[in-house]
Amino acid sequence: GGVSIVTQELAAFAKYSYDGLGKRIRLTEIGSYANATFQLDVLLLFKQGFMYKINNKDRTCFKKHLMEDFHPLAIPNDASLVGQAVLGSTSVQGEGLLVNTWTGQMQLRKRNAKYLSTVTEFGCFPVNTLVSTDSKAWVLVSFYNNIMGIPDPQVFTPPTFCKGVQLEEEEEEDKHSFLYSLF
Repeated sequence: GGVSIVTQELAAFAKYSYDGLGKRIRLTEIGSYANATFQLDVLLLFKQGFMYKINNKDRTCFKKHLMEDFHPLAIPNDASLVGQAVLGSTSVQGEGLLVNTWTGQMQLRKRNAKYLSTVTEFGCFPVNTLVSTDSKAWVLVSFYNNIMGIPDPQVFTPPTFCKGVQLEEEEEEDKHSFLYSLF
């Protein structure tokens, strides 16, 4: 599928693969942060507690501890239904998408975060999620081209040039790391 992430400082668009049971995510993204563009290929292996930053062009790989918890692409049991709506039109059959919007709070970066998530009525596919860890800043995550299942399980295997790479100790927190936990 695809995902876009927007904050006041960040705009990113990514192709993503998601394995909820295996707690694995692969993001290949391009974006802009603080007026600088970036490309990022990230493999998140939450069960193992590792994150790989992969540069296929240079055939380099960085392995780091994954500091965030895995959040499944699902509506939490304690969420409250805000309402149901149709995206698009109800005037002609097939021109609208029935969605449900839910709200609640979750732990994110060891803080309480408020969220507002919209999912399809049938299949419960994510459409978008708004997340705020304070009253001023919101993160908008929009999903598109969702795919049921895992078309290519190999995306969750680090490339061969990542074998034997040493674990890096980070002196500072990755500025994008909290975004990974929004899944």
